[in-house]
Amino acid sequence: MNPPVVVDTGPLVALLNQSDHAHAWVMQQMADLRPPLITCEAVLAEATYLTRQVPGARIALMEMVGEGFLNLGLAVADQHAALLTMMRRYADVPMSLADACLVRLAELNPKSTVLTLDRDFVVYRKNSRQVIELLCPW
Repeated sequence: MNPPVVVDTGPLVALLNQSDHAHAWVMQQMADLRPPLITCEAVLAEATYLTRQVPGARIALMEMVGEGFLNLGLAVADQHAALLTMMRRYADVPMSLADACLVRLAELNPKSTVLTLDRDFVVYRKNSRQVIELLCPW
């Protein structure tokens, strides 16, 4: 069984926006990944906002959830204490709610990889000290 993949906002935006600089790279990665990809409400909200000018993108994101391609693997309300602790720890970065959710998902899914375009994940640690396995273009 393949380890789970936690997906960040950037790859979702690039997947849906053909003019995004990372579109081709994300398409290559998606060819090798097995659903469901794990994400959270905050990432979905960011991706919906950032693709608001891309025709059909918002609908496509919701279809990905409905079809089981994306699994919302974390409820912010259920994890608020852990998320707040992380956001305080990385306040100097600063860590967004979406990034905190993804780090928490990486903690909850210990063998997971985070698919991201965001270099801040080089700084973030799961369980305070563990490097997060990344799938990124750099």
